[in-house]
Amino acid sequence: MADPTRRAILARLAAGEATAGELAAPFKMSLPAVSKHLKVLESAGLLIRQREGRIHRCRLDPAPMKQAVDWIEAHRRFWEARFDSLAQYLDELQTETNSSKETQDDPDEPAR
Repeated sequence: MADPTRRAILARLAAGEATAGELAAPFKMSLPAVSKHLKVLESAGLLIRQREGRIHRCRLDPAPMKQAVDWIEAHRRFWEARFDSLAQYLDELQTETNSSKETQDDPDEPAR
């Protein structure tokens, strides 16, 4: 998924099935080079390739992406909760600092 060519291939497959040649067409690389990208996506379980003679038809298998999204979502909730706690702590700290400054700046307040 880190490779922009692979992301583009997946985006194209999201629109529907395509042959390896159709997937290779927008790229300025050889069919064997695109085929290597297809093999990586296939081994990751994101692509299903069916061979009909010399023609390779490819389609997207979104199931592994769903697993990744679920994992990311769980971690997102965890970190959002941590960041919310940090924000609350910083707000409290800022309030204490501001209160302390107001007390120091008030000329009517007795010195400590």
